[in-house]
Amino acid sequence: MSRIRGVIFDMDGVLIDAREWHYQALNQILVQFGLAISREDHLEEFDGLPTREKLQRLSARYGLPVELHGFINEMKQHYTVPLIHQHCWPVFEHQYALARLQRDGYRLAVASNSIRNSIDTMLTRAHLLPYLEFFLSNEDVVKGKPDPEIYLSAMHRLALAPAECVVVEDNPHGVAAARAAGAQVLRVSDPSEVTWSRVQAFITQCDGVEK
Repeated sequence: MSRIRGVIFDMDGVLIDAREWHYQALNQILVQFGLAISREDHLEEFDGLPTREKLQRLSARYGLPVELHGFINEMKQHYTVPLIHQHCWPVFEHQYALARLQRDGYRLAVASNSIRNSIDTMLTRAHLLPYLEFFLSNEDVVKGKPDPEIYLSAMHRLALAPAECVVVEDNPHGVAAARAAGAQVLRVSDPSEVTWSRVQAFITQCDGVEK
C-alpha cells in the first residue's frame, strides 16, 4: 500500500467559507438580467462549479445569451472582491492544521474551481499561502471539476501518484473529480471540519498503520 505523501485541498467550502459569497455575487449580477439561482439549485447543482459552467447551464436552461457570459463573469468577480475583504480572515484551526502537516513532511497544495485572483486574495487574507507549495485555479485547466484534470495536474506537479495523495473536498463535483483522479478523498461538510486531527486520522486510516 502506498503511503500518503501529499494533501490537496479544495478552497471554497474547505479552507475558506466562501460558498455564500460566490452565490450572492453571481445573483447580484444575474438579477439585472431577470435571472437568479435559487438557494436549492445552488446547493444541489451549482455549488462548486466554475462560473463559466454555471453560465453555460443557465444559457441552456433559460436562454441567457452566451454573448453576455464574459461581462457577467467579470462583474461577478467585481462583486466578490468586497465580500472577500469584508469576511475573509485567518482561522487558527486551518493555520495549525497546515503548519502541522507541513512540519510532518506532507506536501500541500490547493486545487480550486475559482479564478486565480480570488484564490490568491483569499489564501493571502487567511494567511495560508506560506504552507502551500502552489495553488491551481480554473484558469490553469481546460476543464474544471467534476473533470479530474485539476487534481491530475496537481499530482503531476507534486510528482506524486494518486494513491499517495489525500484530497479534501466538500461538494459532489469536487468529490467526483478527486475520485476520478484516483486520490483518497476526505469529504467535509464545511471548513469547521477541516482540522489537523481529522486530516491526520484520515491519513493514518489510508496508510493502514499507526503514526
